[in-house]
Amino acid sequence: MEYRDRQKKLRGLLNENRLYALLVTHLPNVRYLCGFTGSSGALILTEDRSIFFSDGRYIAQAKEEVHNSRVVIGRKAALLSAAEWLVAHRASLRSSRKPGLTVGIEGEHLTVSARSKLAKILGSRFRLKEAPPLIEQARSVKDTQEIRLIRAAVRMGADLFPALLKNIRPGIEENEVAAELEYAARRAGAEQMSFPTIIASGKRSALPHGVASQAKISANGFVVCDFGVILAGYCSDMTRTVHVGKPSREARIAYEAVREAQEAAVEVVRAGASVSEVDGAARKLLNKHGLGKNFTHSTGHGVGLEIHEAPRIAAGQTDILQAGMVITIEPGVYIPQKFGVRIEDMVLVTETGCEVLTPTTKELVTL
Repeated sequence: MEYRDRQKKLRGLLNENRLYALLVTHLPNVRYLCGFTGSSGALILTEDRSIFFSDGRYIAQAKEEVHNSRVVIGRKAALLSAAEWLVAHRASLRSSRKPGLTVGIEGEHLTVSARSKLAKILGSRFRLKEAPPLIEQARSVKDTQEIRLIRAAVRMGADLFPALLKNIRPGIEENEVAAELEYAARRAGAEQMSFPTIIASGKRSALPHGVASQAKISANGFVVCDFGVILAGYCSDMTRTVHVGKPSREARIAYEAVREAQEAAVEVVRAGASVSEVDGAARKLLNKHGLGKNFTHSTGHGVGLEIHEAPRIAAGQTDILQAGMVITIEPGVYIPQKFGVRIEDMVLVTETGCEVLTPTTKELVTL
């Protein structure tokens, strides 16, 4: 990974945001900037230094994984070690161009308690400022290596789908279907699932986040299958909705409406398009079929080191798509006490359009 280039790019933003240092505590951001994959770490980035902090559990791991950063192993939590380092090196951090020592923090990822402890150690000698999501914005555009890893994760998820279909049958618990899928994913080399697997059947398919339960697959009805794997740190995400038994006319119409909406949104994806434009394309199709009111969530989201990343593909959002972004397109229709349908692909934004990464058919599969 290009850790040096990532840090250099971020350093260029410190001056623009009037920050002397950025204290990175959100672990996916730490990983993005220096490569550390453990559960306890923090990174201080200044215009000329990068210092990684962890504890004694990670001496060997930090030595192996951390790149382009000095490693400091302390006896306290990483955040506290980082704060104490700032205090101890305050004199050397001073700059004639930056008389104040403003430290940027990741407000969305820092608890009230942690911020209080940090402020107590730093005292009046430093000013804490909630930094904008600089790293998240950088992460939204993937480099060549990241795209390669995401492709592999998407391919692994898609390869699991045929075996998943064989386990969907009337009377089997949703939990058992999910368990077989997750076992197969582990055997295939996945680190873990990207999120709790959704297997929602019958009336439960109308729950947008109907994670697998003890409910049994019904003899006739939709089954929403939403799952993803993590491979080399990068997530995949796909949804296919299948039908057990012969679908009714209403079910077929709803399915085709969602498929058309999903494909219409994909057609709009290109560098320079607004995320609200993509969202609007899906909603326009569903409104045409009289199902717009049953589409109750956003059309998609970015995917990378985390399953939900910038940008958010939704109405009212102002982000502009850039080449290299990897997003999901996942419109759905949910009719309470009846059924739900969702179809989701991962899509790579290009200068002239997009590439659908998910290779699985979107034709209605009946079992």
